Amino acid sequence: MNMDLIDPTLTKTFGRALAEAARTDDRIVALAADVGNSTGLWEFKKIFPARFFEIGVAEQNMMGIAAGMATCGFRPFVSSFGCFAALRACEQIRTDICYGNQDVKVVGTHAGLSFGPGGTTHHVTEDIAVMRSFANMTILVPADSLATAMTVLAAARHKGPCYIRLPRGPRPHFYGDGEACQFEIGRAQELRSGNDVTIIACGMPVVESVHAAAILGKDGIHARVLDMSTVKPVDKDAIIRAATETGAIVTVEEHNIMGGLGDAVASVVVENCPVPMKMVGIPDIFSTIGPSEQLYELYGLTAAPIAATVRQLLAKKNKPADISRLPAFPSVRPQH
Repeated sequence: MNMDLIDPTLTKTFGRALAEAARTDDRIVALAADVGNSTGLWEFKKIFPARFFEIGVAEQNMMGIAAGMATCGFRPFVSSFGCFAALRACEQIRTDICYGNQDVKVVGTHAGLSFGPGGTTHHVTEDIAVMRSFANMTILVPADSLATAMTVLAAARHKGPCYIRLPRGPRPHFYGDGEACQFEIGRAQELRSGNDVTIIACGMPVVESVHAAAILGKDGIHARVLDMSTVKPVDKDAIIRAATETGAIVTVEEHNIMGGLGDAVASVVVENCPVPMKMVGIPDIFSTIGPSEQLYELYGLTAAPIAATVRQLLAKKNKPADISRLPAFPSVRPQH
């Protein structure tokens, strides 16, 4: 890994990593919808201006253009704020890109609550649910800048539609180097071992989940932490192993709990190894306006409330079931 690609701001890292991939693949092109500077694509434009296309405030058109370019052998990366890329242009992503299984990568930035002052209309808390519902779509949610660079390079090698979800602004540098971050599409990374409970997170909450595990460790609670950077296809083997070996799972995501990472994990758990679960994320509401750090606190996405949720789940896990509370059903006599 070329560490010169890494910047605390994930979007800048995205643009640099894309330019790195383009050095060895002249099919890679970049399309922007008026916000290329904010999404990091100007890092690409500096090096490959002839392979950068400014479409303007026309996200739907941008997706159609990218799909058309893909049919001609290009490998387009298109980027805009997630609220515009995943929501405003979702029909074009579904029909023009995913239905034809076109080799287009959609990068939604300013995701989750990271554009806090932008307000509810610019928060992106439904995009994973939307993208998960589209056949052929792969969903990647890196936790920091190093993971972002590896994600972009992997996506550039991957054949087919991808949605890459990135936040606004700088984020803590979590992974130490390329050896520490063994990114592979479809594989979770175990960041902390433990057999009492498993915390599964993606994106920004990964760092807070590791901090939460450290808090729990002081009280003798050994929490396993998984970075589920690929939300689709989700790593079923890692989830089943976690359910079997730890007996309880908490998911943490900067997204509505409806249709996101928690739902993806729960569907695997309920079909293969049912265990107690809790989902931490945005409840079934529209997120409110405010500084992103305060919103993370409000919705329980920081270390202390994550640890508290784990304690609540463990109390449920360790409490014997009270069958006396189950309703009594009348016996049914066979009819003759």
